[in-house]
Parts: sequence; structure tokens; C-alpha cells
Amino acid sequence: MQPDQTSVQFENRDGIAIATINRPDRRNAIDFATYKALIAAIQQVENDPAMRVLILTGTGGNFTSGNDLADFARNPAAAHVAIEFLQALSCAQKPMIAAVEGFAVGIGSTMLLHCDFCYAGRSARFRMPFVNLGLTPEGGSSLLLPQIAGHKRTAELLMLGEEFPADVASDAGLVTAIVEAGDALGAAIATAQKLAQLPAEGLRLTKQLLRANYAEPLQKVIIEEAKIFGQRLTSAEAQAAFARFFAAKR
Repeated sequence: MQPDQTSVQFENRDGIAIATINRPDRRNAIDFATYKALIAAIQQVENDPAMRVLILTGTGGNFTSGNDLADFARNPAAAHVAIEFLQALSCAQKPMIAAVEGFAVGIGSTMLLHCDFCYAGRSARFRMPFVNLGLTPEGGSSLLLPQIAGHKRTAELLMLGEEFPADVASDAGLVTAIVEAGDALGAAIATAQKLAQLPAEGLRLTKQLLRANYAEPLQKVIIEEAKIFGQRLTSAEAQAAFARFFAAKR
């Protein structure tokens, strides 16, 4: 399946694939079609021996502002396809790299836990506002983030749900390196070029070994988180939070 080039621009640069979320008018908020296109991009890279690495990034100076809440409200299937995307990303066998500029909100932050490398512009801003919306964490973040950031930092980021800068994201293990604003994609491409020159099978097995201790539990947590997240979508707390969000947008 070919990625839909409307919501996600997909290109292959000599074995380095770049999937660019392309909804700048929505700060690259991810809707149903965008999730489908991202899944297609991952599958294409995984199935093509000539493609060695996938870079995920966003257009218009932002990575992604997270789920498109308006799309979620009118299209219940959007929540299910978001889980499909997270499963595809977390099970990918080839290297995945994120290049983050501007906003990385919600799943825009949690998806970074499944990337092997992440480069962030110095002005990038991160946030996981699930509790603020009456929701709960997703993407395996309740399992992975405590492992890399510790319980107290995870509690700060997930329970308060406040915005945090690139240096905090780096300290929490979400980011490989901070670069000057606008240079994240260049840094990601430089690493991708190095990876593309390495023996493919050795790289694949190394990634597999790095994930071996948590791969199976992670998939269970992603499903359990999704179940609770889905229940919370229809809760009074979430509906009230969504109403406030949409009212503020008018």
C-alpha cells in the first residue's frame, strides 16, 4: 500500500525514506487519513529491502500537535487506527528516526519512545496532556517512560501534563540530541546515512535484541492503555474537556 501523499509526504532518498506529516494548517494534527498514511509509510519501508531507514518529521515548523480532536469526535475509528499506527511503529524492524521542530504534543511525544533516534530543534516544545483532557496515557508510555525517565519525572510529565522544553525531553530520554532550531531533519538525515551504510541484518538483530526484554509486555500495555483510553473518550470529564477545547478554538 502506497502512503497517501496528501496528509503525509513520502520520499525515498537513496534508501532513506522520509515521511513528513503535511497538515500545517492544523499544526500537523493527526486525523484518520494521516494515521493510515503513516502506517502505509512504515509498511512500505519494512517491506522494501532497498529502504534502510525511516525518518518521521512534520512540515511548517511543527512535528505534530497530536490527535485531531475534531476528527476523533466525528470518527470513532480514528482511535483504533491510532493504535494500529503505534503497533506498526513499535514493531518495526528497521531503524526509525524522528526529527522534531515546534510542537510535539500527545502522541507526538509518546511516539518518540518507539523511535531509535530523535533529534529536536532547540525551540521544540513537548507536552502529554492526556489527564488535562480527562484521558489517560497511550502508546505504551506508562511502561516505557518510567523505565527511561524514572517514576517521579514520568509523574511530572504525565500527571501534570504541562508543556516542557527540549532539554527536559532530552533529560527524560525522549531525545537523542538537541540541535539548533531548523536543523533537526538535517541531523536525522546524517544519522540515517550512517545507518544505511551498515550491514542490514546485523542492524535488524541489534534492534531486536535491544527490545527483547520488553517487546511482548509492551504490546499488552499498548492494548490495555487503548482500552482505558477508549472508555475515557466518552467519560463526562473528557467530554467537558473537549467542549472547553473547542470553545477556545472559536
